[in-house]
Parts: sequence; C-alpha cells; structure tokens
Amino acid sequence: MNDNQINLINKNILIYGLGKSGLSCFNFLKKDNFCILFDDNKKNIPEKLKNQLISVNKLLNLNFDFIVLSPGIDIKKCKISEYLSKNRSKIISELDIFEISFPDTIKITVTGTNGKSTTSKLLYDVLKANKIDARLTGNIGYPLLKETKIKKNTVFIIEASSYQLEYSKFFKTKYSVILNIHPDHLERHGTFKNYAEAKFKIIKSQNKNNFAFIEDKNNLLNQLIIKNQIKSKVIKIDY
Repeated sequence: MNDNQINLINKNILIYGLGKSGLSCFNFLKKDNFCILFDDNKKNIPEKLKNQLISVNKLLNLNFDFIVLSPGIDIKKCKISEYLSKNRSKIISELDIFEISFPDTIKITVTGTNGKSTTSKLLYDVLKANKIDARLTGNIGYPLLKETKIKKNTVFIIEASSYQLEYSKFFKTKYSVILNIHPDHLERHGTFKNYAEAKFKIIKSQNKNNFAFIEDKNNLLNQLIIKNQIKSKVIKIDY
C-alpha cells in the first residue's frame, strides 16, 4: 500500500495503549474518525475515557481499517496477541500518522542504542539558536501529534526508539541518524538482527534526495547499507 493513497478520514481505528503516545493519537484522530480504545491496564486510563474502553470479547468481533499500537505494546505478550498477529497488516504507529498527515514536513530522525536524547537536544538547540522553527519530539517525551501551528519551514527533530520504529510502515525522514547499535531490548525483539533492522527502517525508507548518517566503523550498518541497496546519500562519521 502506497502512503500517498492513504487518508485518515472516516476510518474505523483501534487505538491500543493509552500512554502519552496513544492519547495524542486519539486526540489527533477522533475528530475525523471513529476511534475505539483498548488498554491492558485500566488503572492508567484518564477517568473521562474509561467509559470509551472496549472489552476484549467485543473487540475480537470488530473489524478496523487501522490499528494504532503504542510503542510499549509487545504483540507477542499482550492480551490480544493472536488478533494482532492476524491483523498485522493494519498496524501503524504514531510516526505513520504524522507522515500521512504531514508528508512534506522536514524531519531529522535520530536513533541508536545510546546517545539519542543528547544528540536530539543538541540538534534542537543549534537550530533554535539559528532562529529556525524547530520542534523536539518523539521518544524524548514530547508526542509528535501534540504539535500545532506547523509551517512549511518547521523542522521536526524526532528521537525514535526501536519500539516506535518496529511498527511503522509509512514513516519517512529527510535526514536519518543512527548513532550506534549494540545488543539491547532483545527481550522484545528476540534477536539482535531484529533489533538492528527495526532501527534501520529510517534509512531503508529513504530516497535519493535524503541523507543518512551512520557510524563509519559499524560493520553491521555498513552490511545493511549494501544488502538493502540504499538510495539515500550515506555519510559516514568517524567518532
């Protein structure tokens, strides 16, 4: 499915997980879509939304156009694991919603095992110091979809975790930065290969007009660059 053919109007959407990311997705989508809410733990749900939660039994009998998963949800270990596995093609992320809604916005996406927050904040500070309308969002704690007054020249710096990227299907970024990759979160991804490939999505989805920054001596990243015949301009940093 081409993301240029996708719209988020008049769709039936399941939002699973109502942390910061899930709530921002719900608030962004509810005006133009029919949203159903589900969470494994009702204790974390704002009181005003508890009457909108659906039970497992009802949910399993419904059909959705899209299923929005919060990053903290592990498909293999959640209450509706089998249902999600059968409907995996419908799963999207907050990153995808942002891409579909704001495809022309300039995005600088930073990921890696270590240093994501520090690098993202430094980039943000540099851009702000140069009078650029920069937004610091993503895994650093500021949901993408809560941002308003987005202009043509607004630049989004997005700290992206492997959990966010794992479920993304349509997200694209003009500038991608993979700082480093070391074994981490293997209880979720299963193998180091799966973890690395989740991170690598931000480069794999780029085109020839985009830029990717990677660690020069990282053999794994260099192998993935060759294996996937990457189209973007790859800049290798020696540090």
